[in-house]
Amino acid sequence: MTAAATGSVLISDVRPYGEGDPVDVLVVDGTITEIGAGLTAPDGAERIDGKGGVLLPGFVDLHTHLREPGREDTETIRTASEAAALGGYTAVFAMANTNPVADNSTVTDNVWRTGREIGIVDVHPVGAVTVGLEGKQLAEMGMMNAGAAGVRMFSDDGKCVHDPLLMRRALEYAKGLGVLIAQHAEEPRLTVGAVANEGPTASRLGLPGWPRAAEESIVIRDALLARDAGARVHICHASTEGTVELLRWAKEQGISITAEVTPHHLLLDDSRLETYDPVNKVNPPLREVRDTQALRRALAEGVVDCVATDHAPHASQEKCCEFAQAKPGMLGLQTALPIVVETLVKPGLLDWRGVARVMSERPAQIVELTDQGRPIAVGEPGNLAVVDPDASWVVHGDELASLSRNTPYEDMTMPAAVTATVLRGVVTTREGKVTR
Repeated sequence: MTAAATGSVLISDVRPYGEGDPVDVLVVDGTITEIGAGLTAPDGAERIDGKGGVLLPGFVDLHTHLREPGREDTETIRTASEAAALGGYTAVFAMANTNPVADNSTVTDNVWRTGREIGIVDVHPVGAVTVGLEGKQLAEMGMMNAGAAGVRMFSDDGKCVHDPLLMRRALEYAKGLGVLIAQHAEEPRLTVGAVANEGPTASRLGLPGWPRAAEESIVIRDALLARDAGARVHICHASTEGTVELLRWAKEQGISITAEVTPHHLLLDDSRLETYDPVNKVNPPLREVRDTQALRRALAEGVVDCVATDHAPHASQEKCCEFAQAKPGMLGLQTALPIVVETLVKPGLLDWRGVARVMSERPAQIVELTDQGRPIAVGEPGNLAVVDPDASWVVHGDELASLSRNTPYEDMTMPAAVTATVLRGVVTTREGKVTR
């Protein structure tokens, strides 16, 4: 089974976008062919009983760390693909900070081919902006874009392209290629030794503080650089109330800037650091309650465009250590939808059509994917997620598909559950099990 393969499936008793009476949805040869009541499946088609659940377009994650090549002890393209599909994803974008770095077409094409062979989700490699993520010399973006993977997004995520001249050149090249630069917004001179949000909690706990200005100064700088270059820029893991206001201003000026927010920045705040548990260490750090509230409102309003997991698996020895020495990052693929439900759907900030917007449609539009994030309609690709909106389940790290266990949600009860995922008419997960 490869990612290019197509199949046929009849999904019965579902409500597209959670609206109206339940219907059946028939996908034949990877394309939605009928939507209505009492449909009949052709011979050989798979069947899914939606049990009155919500049907959404398959989710698209612009920010995942698959760790392959180089750290297959913490994650592989296969295990991350399984976690993604179980979370309702049909496409993921794999960040470049692997070993070797994905700064050339040999690496990016290999990641793409491996994902294609596994065929559980569409795996799109993200190319590095600079050689070796060192921030000194631009990588061969043109060759990666022209390769088999057709790389369409570039980022040094984990590190900021902090040299403004280099970033300006990257944006100019990106405009010519028609690709996107995604920035890890962190002025490194402001975060030396920092491990926690600069504020009362960090001061009380004796943890070196990470100022909001480290993020916000890069956001506004890159907005202006994108404006002058006539290019597009995407802000990774927006985390502060100030970033929200800067994004709002930039968009009002007509600047082509988009941004993502992670599930953990929607749900968690820096009060989690009271235990000094390194599972809560992440980059950028968990902020204050006012930041989480601002990010929720911004996502609902469209100032922040989409949700991206920043799924970051780490080995146990990289987390079970002194807080300052621990690697930053959290698992996120299988818990993203429930957190969006908890923080936005339950309070009434988003309905299910809004969930489709921030988890599927907008991320696909940002990277110009034409076969993902499409409407649930006849003639559209059969990339779909079936959701039980009334389900609840308890997170246990050792039951997640990832090879790593660094979830901050251990023993937390989550609302809603993905009961099936379909990639071009091929059922990839069903009732919490990977089927491919």
